Amino acid sequence: QVQLVESGGGSVQAGGSLRLSCAISGDTGDGACVGWFRQAPGRERETVATINTRSASTATTVSLKGRFSISRGNTTNTVYLQMNDLRPEDAGMYYCARYYYLGSFSCSLDHRVYRDWGRGTQVTVSS
Repeated sequence: QVQLVESGGGSVQAGGSLRLSCAISGDTGDGACVGWFRQAPGRERETVATINTRSASTATTVSLKGRFSISRGNTTNTVYLQMNDLRPEDAGMYYCARYYYLGSFSCSLDHRVYRDWGRGTQVTVSS
């Protein structure tokens, strides 16, 4: 079983930055795709970015490129999301999730294929 715990959320003013962390523990295996997703009240879940923890290959939703970036720590059990120039529309619950993957390609941007999910961390952006 795999556990994911998000941290780093909070309240910032527009234009500010936050760095979210996803700590992964348990039976993680040798490789995985890990993604960050977000959901605002009344809206669909949206993919933010994904990373292949073995190859470090990343994929970011086009509309967020240049402001958001995903990375991994020195081990494959921590994944970060750096968020810069935050806007009120970026507010919501941010989740990390993973699925087992041993390949070297970029990971899926479809949240439906991610199997293990954290409980989320809240991000609030004031104008």
